[in-house]
Amino acid sequence: MAKVLFGKIWADWIPIYAWVIDHPEGVIVVDTGETHKTSSKGYLPKWHPYYALAVDFDVKPEDEIGPQLLKIGINPKKDVKKVILTHLHTDHAGGLHHFPNSEILIDKNEFKNASGLKGILAGYLPHRWPKWLKPTLIDLPSSPYFSFNKSMPVTNDGKIMIVATPGHVANHISVIAEVDGLHYFLAGDTSYTQENLINGLPDGIGTNESIKTLKNIQSFAKFNPTIYLPSHDPNVPERMKFKATIQN
Repeated sequence: MAKVLFGKIWADWIPIYAWVIDHPEGVIVVDTGETHKTSSKGYLPKWHPYYALAVDFDVKPEDEIGPQLLKIGINPKKDVKKVILTHLHTDHAGGLHHFPNSEILIDKNEFKNASGLKGILAGYLPHRWPKWLKPTLIDLPSSPYFSFNKSMPVTNDGKIMIVATPGHVANHISVIAEVDGLHYFLAGDTSYTQENLINGLPDGIGTNESIKTLKNIQSFAKFNPTIYLPSHDPNVPERMKFKATIQN
């Protein structure tokens, strides 16, 4: 964490990805990206060392998930059945306001940890969540799914699964979408890049669970063709275009 806060060299700009799954049971969105309001004075709590020293955003209104969905013919207020959040950091939950009519799925302990003063001190922005937010709080059962000890299906056909991937935060979750024999691993912040996954390198603020989670993902990929899609990896578009799996 000290390197994150007090390092003198800024990293290059990195993307913030969100995901759309067009499933027969309805459109599912995974994570909602960030809001352009992060550039507005007073939106981010600059008294907090993370926002004062370690992060900057460059998001324009047209970059938000709502306008981006409209560009591909999806109305976020009408067409999205479910929104699943891997966790509640602002760069994943900042676009929630675009989905007032969707079911919002959040891990119950993540929601608890991110709420109120406790959440603000931990770097969450619960005071920026939509006033209407009443999420469906999920408690993953101890139901193994390959190398993951907790999981639950999102769809009746079992093609969309939520799995426990603790580390970046204690109750981080990921989504696995099986399409034509490929497993799209919507990883949130389990690692920042696929290279880090392969090398077993957790992100800069993870817990001791991070390395175990990376090993679980590696084990899963040994038995399932897996396209690994973390939220901030610049190589994700190319990986998607060529359907490049971890094994390739």
